[in-house]
Amino acid sequence: MKKRAKTARPAGAGLADRIADALERLAPAPIPAALPARGTAFVWEPQLGTLTLVSHVSSVDIALLKAIENQRETLEANTRRFADGLPANNALLWGARGMGKSSLVKAVHAKINAGRKAPLILIEVHREDISSLPQLLRLLRNDKRSFLLFCDDLSFDKDDTSYKSLKAALEGGIEGRPNNVLFYATSNRRHLMPRDLVDNERATAINPGEAVEEKVSLSDRFGLWLGFHNCSQDDYLAMVESYAGHFALRIKPEELRAKALTWAMGRGARSGRVAWQFIQDLAGELGQSI
Repeated sequence: MKKRAKTARPAGAGLADRIADALERLAPAPIPAALPARGTAFVWEPQLGTLTLVSHVSSVDIALLKAIENQRETLEANTRRFADGLPANNALLWGARGMGKSSLVKAVHAKINAGRKAPLILIEVHREDISSLPQLLRLLRNDKRSFLLFCDDLSFDKDDTSYKSLKAALEGGIEGRPNNVLFYATSNRRHLMPRDLVDNERATAINPGEAVEEKVSLSDRFGLWLGFHNCSQDDYLAMVESYAGHFALRIKPEELRAKALTWAMGRGARSGRVAWQFIQDLAGELGQSI
């Protein structure tokens, strides 16, 4: 029997296939034809070009957030105006860690949506996905709903140029920020850059003023700055007592305060996060659920 002749493959075909596969992987994900019709909270997935539904947002009752009453009222008023179709500012919540910055954003979102027929949509954007913001804005621009983009613990280090994408998304670019989109971010840094990086720019740049302006001008894109500072002992105890009362923990007030202070001393800090961690430990010790 005669052997069947093998089909000749053009020279370099294997290399061409590999190049085509590599280009396909590098290509941006296609933008979906429509947004999810239901849901009030999503996570942006730029690799897929889609929004992933969050069925349950981890948030606390806004009344439990103590020692930040002024910040709470200001952010709630700004968010409510935006949800009502009125002008509002992008907001940067900066300052001491554990003082309720991200908790406040989620609590305000929950309160604004209570009883609202047209809910405000919360979309979490991860820090590493900031460079994909233009793609997300194109997706949201023609939708009739209002969207609150939220990036937690936002900051930039040396040689990180993704902050330029955020600058353009907030107020720059030829298209500008859509009227139905607002951006909130939390950070431990007021200018979103480490202090030593700013100082290094002053010391080494040919034109120190211009170099510093380039780095810190990002925070100027946020019309609303809300500072969060370390709390006093009285504020810390007020947080603990608020949580204990809300969850009806069975403990005497004097014992509650003594245990709370001991817990804070062991952690070497007082904050809303420390107060919440103490309450979780205490509830477990008391055999109560929260």
